[in-house]
Amino acid sequence: MPRSIFKDFLQREEPFDFALIQTTMTYWYESVKEVIEDIRQAWPSTKIILGGNYVTFCKSHAEKLGADFLVPGTNLEPFWKHVGIEPDLKQPALWQAYEKLNVGVLKLSEGCPFNCTYCSVPKVYGKFKARPLQRSLAELELLVNCGVQNIAFYDDALLFQAEKVLVPFLKETIKRNIKVNFHTPNGLHARFINKKIAELMIQAGVKTFYLGFESASLQWQKETGAKVFCDELTQAVEHLISAGAESTNITAYQILGHPHIDTQQLETTMHFVNSLGIRGTLADFSPIPGTPDVEYCRKWVDMDEPLMHNKTAFPIIMLGFEESNRLKDLQRKLNRALPKTEPLPRTE
Repeated sequence: MPRSIFKDFLQREEPFDFALIQTTMTYWYESVKEVIEDIRQAWPSTKIILGGNYVTFCKSHAEKLGADFLVPGTNLEPFWKHVGIEPDLKQPALWQAYEKLNVGVLKLSEGCPFNCTYCSVPKVYGKFKARPLQRSLAELELLVNCGVQNIAFYDDALLFQAEKVLVPFLKETIKRNIKVNFHTPNGLHARFINKKIAELMIQAGVKTFYLGFESASLQWQKETGAKVFCDELTQAVEHLISAGAESTNITAYQILGHPHIDTQQLETTMHFVNSLGIRGTLADFSPIPGTPDVEYCRKWVDMDEPLMHNKTAFPIIMLGFEESNRLKDLQRKLNRALPKTEPLPRTE
């Protein structure tokens, strides 16, 4: 949106004691800078608090933008102390603040048990930790009351310890007769998808399944964390389709532009995914400060400049504009060639 919209908002409102700013992507920092400038001009006495992934990964860089207080990571205790507020951690997100809400997001957990060399989750969240079930259910009820029909799980490891986290949540959703469409854009660990889990997810209303796969190269899989192997992806797809999922609603992520995946390996991966009868999508690789893989990326970009963390830029720098587009065109061609099949009858 135009910057003027935010400036107009500031002029209409009374000055706040605190302004909280965060950004998920480090390479959005120019926008953070503009927001700080606009708040300073409109409300000079307002204390600006900056958090999010940008501060977590690039704290020294963020210190130059002029915020009054920085909150790296997910430990909010210093923040609560700074603003003098005692938090009510049982409260769900303030979804009712939206005038109209068609889509919502949920997280049943934080963190991930794996330590993939290209992923930032361990640095942000640390060890895997489930959120209280009742809080998740309360937020689900709130979203439904707000009129939401589609909800995306934003967990990084939705299926880990499923019997303790996801299964009770889905069973309670069914018990309460809550009718919504669930989606999994953050990627599922194919290793944890079995017959029982697949059937429960379908029954509870999960509509789209995104599976983290990255590469069919066995060597690359072992070197980057051994999160998933080819046979595990194959088995997961079979379980989902047998449970009633439509193959066109199953997608496997593959990495484009990783320094250790050449184009031949990527094309092999794309054809392997296609052979399973599911969609593939290319996830542009983004070099993230603090991850093991980022050291190889310094050959091509200045990692001290957050703009170079942009997932759109790095694959083009690595492969070139034409080669990046050729691979994306190939992925689209493979997806278009998939047969339009009906879901298999559900097994009893």
